Amino acid sequence: MTNENDIKILMQSIGKKAKRASEILALAPTKQKDDALKAAAAEIRKAKNDIIAANKKDMDIAVGRGLAGAMLDRLMLDETRIESIARSIEDIIDLKDPIGDILSEKIRPNGLKISQVRVPLGVIGIIFESRPNVTADAGTLCLKSGNASILRCGSESAHSSRMIHACLVKGLKKAGLPEEAIQLIPTQDRAAVGELLKLSEYVDIIVPRGGKSLIERVQNESRVPVMAHLDGICHVYIDADADLEKAVSISVNAKMRRTGICGSAETLLIDKKAIDSHLTPILSALHEKGCEIRGDKDVVKAFNESREATEEDWGTEYLDAIISVRVVDGVQGAIDHIAKYGSNHTDSIITENSKAAEKFLNEVDSAIVMHNASTQYADGGEFGMGAEIGISTGKMHARGPVGLEQLTSYKYQVRGNGQIRP
Repeated sequence: MTNENDIKILMQSIGKKAKRASEILALAPTKQKDDALKAAAAEIRKAKNDIIAANKKDMDIAVGRGLAGAMLDRLMLDETRIESIARSIEDIIDLKDPIGDILSEKIRPNGLKISQVRVPLGVIGIIFESRPNVTADAGTLCLKSGNASILRCGSESAHSSRMIHACLVKGLKKAGLPEEAIQLIPTQDRAAVGELLKLSEYVDIIVPRGGKSLIERVQNESRVPVMAHLDGICHVYIDADADLEKAVSISVNAKMRRTGICGSAETLLIDKKAIDSHLTPILSALHEKGCEIRGDKDVVKAFNESREATEEDWGTEYLDAIISVRVVDGVQGAIDHIAKYGSNHTDSIITENSKAAEKFLNEVDSAIVMHNASTQYADGGEFGMGAEIGISTGKMHARGPVGLEQLTSYKYQVRGNGQIRP
């Protein structure tokens, strides 16, 4: 783009096309949408080598820019991950189409029949950074739920995302749906994001998926409603009644399976009654996996390989092989710590005490609260949603993984027989 006016014209055009496409998608039968998804999955498999070649360009650029290991892991595509992208699209085909579902129905004393019916949101703008699989996840979830999508990938994943997007467009064409139903913004100019956030005439909701600076910018500048989470400060609490084997395996998985995802545990809380029995085995297992331990005074005293945490550590999303560890006074101490430092994302309690578990599940105010399970399960695919656009930590409209149903709204259909209001 040569100047801001060109970008404004471009984004207005994209918005208008998306709006028109959304009107067609809202009425498209399930089979036609599923046919597009089936064709898109086949095209992704067919283009496997081209996608890997494009991803290599992105990886080379990212390495040259000095991106951290966690970011490189998010960006990297290989045959296994490409096959996973194709399978996730096919998983969405198997999901029930939510559009047209009757959520409630009643007949009033005056004879009016009132139905609450699920409908698409309309046009969804998705802004994401280094994960090229989001191109497929977001585009296909929006399609199945009857929404048009405008995708804006980060510069890190531009080559990979373009290749994946081309496959989605081929799927749309084969099914006879408008190719403008899934659009990828063709420029990496930051001004395009600013213009997207102004398109309230055409765009119904914005979903940002990326780092803190991106989310903050979107939330501060958008004239369109935003569905997002700012931080993924996830906690694992080890209760005094935790099974040691479960505590060790879950803690290691929650932190180290993939450190760069939003469901990665950033803080480990340990009941003071479990210091002697649980602290050393858990921290030793984490340390052996290459995790840096930053603990409070009790932790540093009990585990030589740790260093003292600062106040800042309790509110830090590391997205790296680092974990902060604090000793707390039972389940209430864990709840209090999470209330002060958490980000309402995902928190887990490890215990065999059902009373403690229920207290934690009921009183921790997060989008996802778990018992005896790794926080790495904070994922739409793992929740049976096929895939997700992101995790919402807000309390309006949707909370937790954002899948098909979360990309819908509803309207009331009222059927009468000549009733007039007295």
